Amino acid sequence: RSPLVSKNSVLTRLTNPGYQWFPWEGQPSTLTPKGERLERRMGTFFHEWLEKKGFLSDYSADSHTFRFYANAKQRCQVTATQFAEALLPGAKPSIEMNVPFDTMDPVFNPQITKISDQFTAKAQEEIRNLFGDDLNAGIAKGYTLLQTVIDITHAPAYPDTTSFSQYPSSVGFKLNAEPFMTGGLKMACTVSDALSLQYYEEPDEKKAAFGHDLTFDDWVTVASVKEWYGDVLFTAPSVAVNVAHPLLQVILDEMQDEKRVFTLLCGHDSNIGSVLSALDAEIPDLPGSVEKRTPIGGKLVFESFKDADGNQYADLLLVYATAAQLRAESALTYGNPPAGVRLKLKGLHENADGLYALTD
Repeated sequence: RSPLVSKNSVLTRLTNPGYQWFPWEGQPSTLTPKGERLERRMGTFFHEWLEKKGFLSDYSADSHTFRFYANAKQRCQVTATQFAEALLPGAKPSIEMNVPFDTMDPVFNPQITKISDQFTAKAQEEIRNLFGDDLNAGIAKGYTLLQTVIDITHAPAYPDTTSFSQYPSSVGFKLNAEPFMTGGLKMACTVSDALSLQYYEEPDEKKAAFGHDLTFDDWVTVASVKEWYGDVLFTAPSVAVNVAHPLLQVILDEMQDEKRVFTLLCGHDSNIGSVLSALDAEIPDLPGSVEKRTPIGGKLVFESFKDADGNQYADLLLVYATAAQLRAESALTYGNPPAGVRLKLKGLHENADGLYALTD
């Protein structure tokens, strides 16, 4: 997708005027043509996956067996469309949208659904325990690299803004609204997000870094700022359970639906982050990804199994294209698959097959 803000906003004020941001097509936060092509590649891989498991023959246009449900934002609807059409070529499956276009569906909206003074106090305590009293200090290395890459000392905002850390960062909560951030971390996240997207879209890696020679680990550091921002906002246990509840309920309903074969729920990285945190998932290293919690375009996969006695089990996977695959627009097949890791849930015990009882 394109960045969440336009090139003529905070990005321009914080960047050396001699640097040119990638010319993204379309409006801010919309899926780009490359994003559409990449999503089709992922859909093609899942087509091959389902075909090998014998599930594709279960599809029919008027059937209950396959469901494609996306948030009403353009990037979600188009993502789901590209994926579904590649998964089921020629079938033209319909994409469910339950609220007006370009609004946030409550199922995918990571908003606070219940609030009290006790909740707010507990959530703030959890954030301090997880991320420290100074939210800027915990990501200082990322700030330094971002400021170097954009050459903030020669930006229009300088000398009023010399660093992101000069603005204290804090989190707030309101009923029926997303957790919100103020301060330098919000500003830095905007830059981190745009630079990461530029890395995926711009074929010349040095040009993507405004002439700097960045290593892969440097790009991990660039992306770590936006991930730190998302983690602070959405992964404290009380917050995660609160904002993810509507989506968790849909996931459970889908897994318990005896007639459903395949479901795509298409939302945002904040959805994956909050769901994984609410489930108390242990996220292993994600090889080849510059994002280490919510890889762009990633799929959180819940597989349901039933044994001979009718007991249901679940397996959890995080499937994602590597940064190299994204940059090169590689075909994703069993011969050149996306990356995938199994996720473990704290406090639950796997059976001999490495699966969790669905009742757990």
